[in-house]
Amino acid sequence: MRDLVIRARDGDRDAFSALAAQSLGRLTAVARMILRDEYAAQDAVQDAFIEAWRSLPGLREPDKFDAWMRRLLVRSCFKGSRRTKRLDAVEIRLTPADEPATIGGEGDLAIRDQLERGLARLSTEQRAVVVLVYYLDLPLADAAQAMGIPLGTAKSRLHRSLGVMRTTLEAAGERAMPPVPGGQVA
Repeated sequence: MRDLVIRARDGDRDAFSALAAQSLGRLTAVARMILRDEYAAQDAVQDAFIEAWRSLPGLREPDKFDAWMRRLLVRSCFKGSRRTKRLDAVEIRLTPADEPATIGGEGDLAIRDQLERGLARLSTEQRAVVVLVYYLDLPLADAAQAMGIPLGTAKSRLHRSLGVMRTTLEAAGERAMPPVPGGQVA
């Protein structure tokens, strides 16, 4: 991957296309979860790739390409959210390679429905921190960096997000929430 990043940074379009192809599915899935809109997610990913191509010559550390792309994507999602401010619910459809492991059976549908209801009540910024921490399994410090916010702000957003989701799930009869990575969130 490092070789592709260096070649792309030097202007090799084929290398950049290969990098984009490798990360397209994962980035699109993350954008869908943050924005809850298929078309807005596609726009955000496209905008992130355009910004990546333009800014790639300034990337100093090729080994951090993935983290850099996540940061560009999250910023693009925030910009897209501010542009559209859509409130309509959209089904989150993941491709098999990007789909997280599931428990199986009809219970999955109920759990997904409850999670979707919880996510629907969150702002774009709150959804972003939940997706980065629980879907991408990033440490909270890395999620904060990807969002371009201080760690304390990320902790606060995660805490509030989990509170909103917990309230929503409790109202639906579901009381279990995953533990906060890295311990207690203040």
